[in-house]
Amino acid sequence: MIDFKKVKTYPIAQRKNLVSIRDFACLEDDVEVLENRNLGILAERIVEAFSNDNQIIWMMGAHVIKVGMSPYIQDLMKKGIIKHLAFTGAGAIHDFEIAMIGETSEDVAENIVDGSFGMAEETGRYINEAIKQGAQENWGYGESIAKKIVSSNLPYKSYSLFAAALELNVNISVHVAIGTDIVHQHPLCDGAATGKCSYQDFLSFIEAVESLEKGVLVNIGSAVILPEVFLKALTMARNMGYFISDITTANLDMIDHYRPRVNVVQRPTAEGGLGLGIIGRHEKTIPSLYKLISQKL
Repeated sequence: MIDFKKVKTYPIAQRKNLVSIRDFACLEDDVEVLENRNLGILAERIVEAFSNDNQIIWMMGAHVIKVGMSPYIQDLMKKGIIKHLAFTGAGAIHDFEIAMIGETSEDVAENIVDGSFGMAEETGRYINEAIKQGAQENWGYGESIAKKIVSSNLPYKSYSLFAAALELNVNISVHVAIGTDIVHQHPLCDGAATGKCSYQDFLSFIEAVESLEKGVLVNIGSAVILPEVFLKALTMARNMGYFISDITTANLDMIDHYRPRVNVVQRPTAEGGLGLGIIGRHEKTIPSLYKLISQKL
């Protein structure tokens, strides 16, 4: 077994970060909408689902936060458009660090050399404390992180998607693969608590997918984990007798990946509905989609 007494952490204040809230988008910025037919169709489907009070699920990888797109997502939650927000474990980490210090994203290439990558003490300590408490209280992973941010009154919580979701009563789930996140390196990490909270969120996600008929599911920037989670949740819902056929799914990413193309765009809509693939940088596609939705509303 690993002797965690040998693990050396350091204060996050000593870490150089690549992303700051100063880099975040401003909703008042002038946005040049991309000429992309599928973006327009997706915006129409989202507004139609919203108008009919149908389910709208957004799945997102951490890169969406790292390129400063959180304000757009937060405003879509405030408008009541996003009803369930699903994240990878890395997304929870970056959102938590933004709330805590207003910065995130260390230099991996530099820090991996001496083994200091991911070893900021506060990130590992506070997130693992949140998960342990969540496991005791039977909270999901997303709820545990959100409540930790709010109860700790972190100085930059107004930039946090998790804090906003808690305030707005938007369901937020985190889907973790053990060993993929820096908080798993910390001595306080409890694998059982992590698994319990993330599994709780998987069940919550299945409940969201159960009502996806005539709704919309969007995947942004998750190439493996969330497309796989969605496929399992969808088959669970259909297996239990929920009719889910007429749905719109979309994958937005910078390059074409196999799993989101097949597990989000193609397979779920093979017998009905519409799957959309949209390739482009997040800092272009997300503002464009936001503006199109706002115009159509």
